[in-house]
Amino acid sequence: MRQWWGRAFGSAGHERHTALLIAKSTLAATVSWVISYNLLQARSPAFAPFSAVLIMQVTIYQSLVQSLRYVGAVAAGVAVQAALGFLAGPDVLTFALVAAIALTIGRWPALGAQGSQVATAAFFAFSTYSTATTDTEKITQLGQIVLLVLIGCGVGFLVNLTVFPPMRYRSAEYGIRTLAHALSDLVSDVYPALRDGDLDRERTEQWRARAAQTEGLITQARSGLQTAKESLYYNPRRLLRRGRVPTAFDGYASVMEALERTLHQMASLTRSLDRWRADREDENGADHRPFLACYARFLESVAALAGVLEELTEESLADQARQLREWADEAQRRREQVADEAERQNLPLTDPARPYGVLVIEATRLMEEFQHTCDVIQDHAGD
Repeated sequence: MRQWWGRAFGSAGHERHTALLIAKSTLAATVSWVISYNLLQARSPAFAPFSAVLIMQVTIYQSLVQSLRYVGAVAAGVAVQAALGFLAGPDVLTFALVAAIALTIGRWPALGAQGSQVATAAFFAFSTYSTATTDTEKITQLGQIVLLVLIGCGVGFLVNLTVFPPMRYRSAEYGIRTLAHALSDLVSDVYPALRDGDLDRERTEQWRARAAQTEGLITQARSGLQTAKESLYYNPRRLLRRGRVPTAFDGYASVMEALERTLHQMASLTRSLDRWRADREDENGADHRPFLACYARFLESVAALAGVLEELTEESLADQARQLREWADEAQRRREQVADEAERQNLPLTDPARPYGVLVIEATRLMEEFQHTCDVIQDHAGD
């Protein structure tokens, strides 16, 4: 616990974000309780703090969106109960009808994750309606439920907006670094084996499995980019940031897409290697180890390019753009050497049973993606 709090105070990481979320939720719940219990003396004051905590989302934008959906869901549930309650009375058949209609409305896609709150609100409203003695009291109690939800959502949104509003634009950089690390780690395992001609079946199967597992990382990276974009919507801290931070997301999205395609290309490459176990000589007795060694040098430069992207930060874009350009030029020279070596040895590039054609094609595609990445980062570094 001491170490956890040390990390929370020491750096702006997951621990600090968690601690801030707990503190802000506590503040919002307490303020909501004071308003509903002490000021309004509501019959069910817990609705307000519950609502305040429920909509305390990661970003201001999501807090607003989920608040609107939650209020809509609760209002729908209360309205269903009010309509059927006054028409049929608080009996078992009425409850069944309320449940069926509320659960049906909860399936409406526009309510999103808050759809289940329609039935929840309807059930609480039915309980409140059943215990009320007069029509005026019934209407008052049902309206109070909606009022308490509005108070809780309003307090929660204001606390999230004014107290350390979440600014997660760094999650876009983190997503790129995660994908770049996965690429660098995989390529760094492949090129030494190609250089040494050590492509046993167990190793190539492991490469193929690791390449396939990157789909989960790609999904997480996309989610991080979306969170980064949303963190700027309606966020007052945006005014304290330099104007180019929001526009940088366009560049980050392009870099992320290029890395996704690069990982897919590595997956194709590893599948080809897994289907073919390299020997020192082919059926005609030609030694292709020089070609594999040449390709290993190319992949080594690819690993270096990915290594630069692993350290991507907004503040260092100019220096990193220069490093990327230098390594891209080196990788391009090595790619040309790969093509020259394949031509010199007259390799069977069109033979689908051998990996040489795939290796040459993927080398070209990898360079296209990295050249595009270099151009994008260079453009944003110069803004």
